[in-house]
Parts: sequence; C-alpha cells; structure tokens
Amino acid sequence: MAYDVARVRGLIPSLGDGWIHLDPQAGMQIPDAVSRTVSTAFRASASSSTGRHVSSRRSAAVLDAARAAVADLVGGDPAGVVLGPDRSVLLAWLAESLSTRLGLGTGLVLSRLDEEANVAPWLRVASRYGAQVRWAEVEIETCELPSWQFQDLITTTTRLVALTAASPIVGSAPDVRVASDRVHEVGGLMVVDAIGAAPYAHVDINELGADVVAVGATSWGGPQVGALVFRDPTLLDRIPAVSLNPYARGVERLEVGVHQFALLAGLTTSIDFLANLDESATGSRRQKLETSISSLQNYQDTLFDHLMSSLKRLPQVMVIGRSPSRVPTLSFTVAGVSADKVASHLADKRIATVSGVHGGSRLLDALGVNDEGGAVTIGLAPYTTRYEIDQLVNELATLG
Repeated sequence: MAYDVARVRGLIPSLGDGWIHLDPQAGMQIPDAVSRTVSTAFRASASSSTGRHVSSRRSAAVLDAARAAVADLVGGDPAGVVLGPDRSVLLAWLAESLSTRLGLGTGLVLSRLDEEANVAPWLRVASRYGAQVRWAEVEIETCELPSWQFQDLITTTTRLVALTAASPIVGSAPDVRVASDRVHEVGGLMVVDAIGAAPYAHVDINELGADVVAVGATSWGGPQVGALVFRDPTLLDRIPAVSLNPYARGVERLEVGVHQFALLAGLTTSIDFLANLDESATGSRRQKLETSISSLQNYQDTLFDHLMSSLKRLPQVMVIGRSPSRVPTLSFTVAGVSADKVASHLADKRIATVSGVHGGSRLLDALGVNDEGGAVTIGLAPYTTRYEIDQLVNELATLG
C-alpha cells in the first residue's frame, strides 16, 4: 500500500492555515490527536505522581507510558529513559553529570556537523576541567563526516564522543557505529543526538552502539519534551546525580524538577501517531514504527529526489552538501540574495522556511556560508507534498 499523504494531512488541523510548512527544524506541525491528549491530560492529572489520589496515579501511569513509548521509538529499555523539558536541557544535565570523567590528560571528541545542543555543554565541562577537545571535520564539498578520522581522533585518553545521527541543517548522516566501536575500545562513552534523524530513519540504540541517545518530540510533531535513553540503565546509578532528590535512583537521578504530565501524555500520543502513519502497520508499537517509517522513507525519497532535481535547474541556487547518506533536509543559498531576504520573500508567499540557525551554526561558519549571507534551511515532513515542493521552486526561480 502506497503512503497516503492526504490521509496524514487530514489528521493535522494546522495545515489548513494556507501555509506551506517546509520548516520542520522549527518543529513539525502537531496532529490533532496530540493536542487533544494534552488538553485532556491537563484536566485529569496532578502535578505529582507519588500521591495516593487518583489523579496522582494517573500521572504515574502517564509517566510510565511515556518512558515505554520513547523506548519503543529507539529500541531501548523504559528503565533507561530520562524525560525532561527539552533535549538540549537534558544534554546539559548529562554533561554536568559526566564532567567528573574529564580532567587534565583526558579528552573528548566533538563534531562540526552537530548542533550546538550537543557541543556547548561538552565544551563548558572540558574547559572547566582542562580536558582536550578534538574535532571531527566535514568534507567541504559534500558535508560528509568521514568515518576514517575517528581512528586517529579517539585515543586511549578519550572519555567521550558526542555525535549527531543526522544533521538537521544539511541532512548528512554519519556512520555513528564506527565512532561508537572505536570509543568503546578505549573504555569511553558514546552520546548520540538523534534530533535530526527521527522520524526520518529507524533509530536503534543498539545498532548505533550508543550509550546515550537524545531525542526531542518537536522534531516529529510532539510537544516540547525531550528524552535521553541509556542503553544500559544501570549506568544511571554509576554516574553523579543532578536531581534535587537525594534519594533518587535510576532515571530520576538526571531529572530535575517536576514533570509536565500533560505534555508527557502528548509525547506518547505523538509516537503512536508515527507508528500509525502507515495504516497497514501491525504488531507491537516498535514493529509498527518500523513499518510506518519505512513507508514514509519510500515516499520521501521520491519527493526529495524531485526537490533536488528541481533545484539543480535553478542556476542561482546552490545546495550545500551532497552526502549520499542523509535525511531529507537541506540548506541552500541564492546568489546575490541574503538568506534573510530569501526567507522573507518565501514567507510573503506563505512558504515557511528557516533562515539561519538559532544559536548559530558551527557547520555553516566552518563552510564560510555565514560570511556570505547565510543559508536557508528546509526539510520534508510526513505531510509534505509534491505540489508544495513545486511552489517553493517556482518562487525561488523569481530570485537572483
């Protein structure tokens, strides 16, 4: 059965606003089921999951369900799912907890391909404790992150590697497993930021070889909630806690403050929505996720090929990077026109894109793109259509 984009669009009310939404990096549009779940949970749950009242028991059930849903999304164990307000906040808490592993004579490896959320926290703790930072660099022409460099970058003193599963800026998807295997050889940890990979690819914590995977629900149309998934849940009791509860155990050791239970209810519904993108999907939620994401990939591969071939016909447009292993997102420049002006023109035509990257982009800086007016970033979503791609290309054709 072919992917039914019309059915999917019908489940997302905000798509009736007359805009073409090609800005999933700013958060995918939210399905109606997610909004309704959040609204209902706000009325039915309490702000605590430890009380004896029925609403507290509902909150406890919501929390357990959210951990189970995220575990299904990445192929992990619910006992290893840390939940919080945002994946960038959780990565900062993780860096603080793991900072005791760093010091003079130790090192960590970061990537130019990563967003600042998986870079800045590690730089702060490395600076504080005098750890050496080494950088995995991208190929300028393709924006690939060559895996051969990890053999030299990761040494016996390396304590941690932080790496993206896919860039939400240029789409490149590096071979994470190569870096994971190498850092494990020297006794280090692997932290993978999967914000750019879900829902475009099957995220499997074991196949990645990651010790920790970070995800954020806004990247697939969920509420503002983040999660860290530990491949080995017992690791949580072997690292320093950041919790305000001195008796916290397991995942609670990295959870600060109270949970937003209504948003966690929406998180579960958003993952269920992903699992049912393909109506023919059956089996467990994990199995349905695999079927639905495969179906979505087939649809988006064709759509992305059409986008790339259409942009190639515009001589004034330059697509940044051409990595063969990628997710369907890209950045581009228009000759003689700044990114802000391009995005403004497209917005006037009710086409939403992303101009610049919140907090800056080390990747675009390294490529020299920001020195030339920046880049516009776009991406496909489960609801993107060929007609919308054609409208984008037609508007770009009038520029330059």
